[in-house]
Amino acid sequence: MPKEYERLIQLRKFCVTLGIILVMIAVHIPTISYAQQGIPAHAQWGYVAIKETKAKYPQAKIIDYLHEGSEVNEDSSIEKFKLWLKQSDKEFGVLVRIKYITNTNKVVKIEFQEITP
Repeated sequence: MPKEYERLIQLRKFCVTLGIILVMIAVHIPTISYAQQGIPAHAQWGYVAIKETKAKYPQAKIIDYLHEGSEVNEDSSIEKFKLWLKQSDKEFGVLVRIKYITNTNKVVKIEFQEITP
């Protein structure tokens, strides 16, 4: 066999091996899905904010939701949310503040403040 033919065979084997390795790497690349990211710590309080807002404004539809942050004090915490509501032709915001005991998650109070655009 001519040397060039042998080199082509070696090159082909190399390319096939490299292709197999690349496929194996591609199959094992970890991908992040929403389920793997976990549920944010404020999610349970977001549920409470939505539930209590619906109870306070039963005729309104919640059209947007934003977690504005947390405030941690000595033994209590406050979760802050902004919800945007639509009732008839009127749109307005509601700031919801949920104060709870940090260790027990017992709700101390929930405050609502309406805001206009």
